[in-house]
Amino acid sequence: MRHFITLLLFITSAAAAVADSIPTFSYMPQISGTLRARWEDDLTDGESRFQVRNARLSIQGDVAPEISYFFQTDLCDRGKMKILDAYGQLGIIKGLNLRAGQFRMPMGVETFRHPANYIFANRSTVGKTCNYRAVGARLHYQLPKLPLMIEAGVFSPWAIGDHDKWSKAMTFGSKVQYYLGEWTFTTGFQSVKPAELRMNYFDLSVAWHSARWQVEAEYLSKHYLHTVLDHTDLWCVFGSYSMPVKAGIFNYLSFQGRWDGSTAGSDGTTADDSGLPAITDAARNRITAGATISYRRTRVWVDLRVNYETVFYHHDFTPATGQGDRLLAEMVIHF
Repeated sequence: MRHFITLLLFITSAAAAVADSIPTFSYMPQISGTLRARWEDDLTDGESRFQVRNARLSIQGDVAPEISYFFQTDLCDRGKMKILDAYGQLGIIKGLNLRAGQFRMPMGVETFRHPANYIFANRSTVGKTCNYRAVGARLHYQLPKLPLMIEAGVFSPWAIGDHDKWSKAMTFGSKVQYYLGEWTFTTGFQSVKPAELRMNYFDLSVAWHSARWQVEAEYLSKHYLHTVLDHTDLWCVFGSYSMPVKAGIFNYLSFQGRWDGSTAGSDGTTADDSGLPAITDAARNRITAGATISYRRTRVWVDLRVNYETVFYHHDFTPATGQGDRLLAEMVIHF
């Protein structure tokens, strides 16, 4: 009996030691969501509208210490439902992981900002231009002793609504970020072919964040391969200042200003049988001013935002309704 008890205690101690060496994790999925409801007024034509800009729902979790999953859908993006992300992620070694599935191609800074964290009601020209989700795989590596992150991936060139097509040419995306105190420096390269033309993007960004200030500048250069069309320059510079307040349930107030714009560009389609690229984006400059009052409690927050946008086109261009000066009021709820 003494030998049996001794053996039992030994096995129990060994099992406890092994259990302590295994990283703890939970199978319980985490659910989050973001609702953005807005009102817009076209100050040029006098027309207005209400929108549910996002009703986004996300589910993520772990199935093993180094294996996770993520699903994200937009239940109402201006009245339409969209499947945005569906991927699995595998940790290979410390700092290095592999992601496979459908997700946003790596490149850029503003394009990776979640709707719950938007600074302005509308994204800048930079954020809208390189915003590509695709089906593929990417590697992400955070250097262990340097504040440097590197990621790169290869993807199918087709739209995320069609996973059944084959292709001889893939699309690519990459991103490098370096952190230095309150500063973040980012650069990236992306090659896509959403229509007839292949386009290469080069991105450069610098950001400075403090307790109250958030200042960023991002530049994007868009090149059209094997055409006579000049490359497109896009830019965005903004600043946001926030401060604590006591106004009912609201505890933060912030003010924002932004200058963004672009030279004339194309979405990659051709104008006719000639094969010449079509100019689908007119050259513009835009000034945006706004204010946001917020209720923030850890992982839950509410933003009430008002933005005024004024857009400057070339004198020979007449913008469509909603593409000129606008006034926007928005409610953002995140949980």
